[in-house]
Amino acid sequence: MLALELSVSICSWNTREDLDKCLASLEAQRQDAPFEIIVVDNASDDGSAGMVQGKYPDVRLFRQSENLGFTGGHNLAIANRSAPHAFLLNSDTVVHPGALKSLAEYIHAHPEVGIVGPKVINPDGSLQFSCRRFPNPVAALFRNTPLGKFFPKNRFTRDYLMQDLDHEEVREVDWVSGAAMLLTETLIERVGVLDPGYFMYCEDVDICWRCWKAGLKVVYFPGAIITHAIGRSTDQVANRMIVRFHRSMLRFYRKHELKKAFLPTRPIKFLVAAVALTLRASLFLAKNALDSLNRKLGR
Repeated sequence: MLALELSVSICSWNTREDLDKCLASLEAQRQDAPFEIIVVDNASDDGSAGMVQGKYPDVRLFRQSENLGFTGGHNLAIANRSAPHAFLLNSDTVVHPGALKSLAEYIHAHPEVGIVGPKVINPDGSLQFSCRRFPNPVAALFRNTPLGKFFPKNRFTRDYLMQDLDHEEVREVDWVSGAAMLLTETLIERVGVLDPGYFMYCEDVDICWRCWKAGLKVVYFPGAIITHAIGRSTDQVANRMIVRFHRSMLRFYRKHELKKAFLPTRPIKFLVAAVALTLRASLFLAKNALDSLNRKLGR
């Protein structure tokens, strides 16, 4: 029997139906590449853990009594993996045939690579922009904001999402989405796991930043394809996730970007960033409240 190549790590919180589809897509590839599947159930109450235990007996299931978050769940799986490389995967994904084999072959041939992100598509087959440039304040002003609606084709958003590049080519990128991200053994040994300071959001940007700083590459690899239905877990608690996202953005800024600033100016720059992100989060929360009110009023 061939030695394990990949440990597929899946964090799940109340996504039973999506998790079932994800696991079925993985089980169909058992003959393609030697891998194991680890599911960390973050205290779901929809029967997800029971479904996994009853329907997929070969899956290693870690039931949690509390929600460890995206980062905590994946770190638990990484620490308990049996294979050298960890493939982090959202529960609301479907892995296309041959994807795991292609990823394993690619990292074998490219030891200089620390992180690989496959091509990610939406359920309707359209491209999901899963490889991006590192965040910057100007892009944040346009990304998912009223300003962005007025200027939907602005160059700042296009540049951040790498929209103008050919997504059929293998290329080095700043970072790839944690919805489908392969961490090599070398990366884990040299850089470590996901930063536990992020409950969720920005942990993928952070580890890609650390990957580059450690002298390893981050690569977008369209030779493997994943379908991803965005937000099946997070949409259940949308307002809470808005707050967590902006907190994570502030942490990333303080941890990495703020260090570039002239030391005496750092407190002021941090305050400006905190206020800007608070206002941005408040805008999204207000919109959700207005949408909820309109639904109640039948508008």
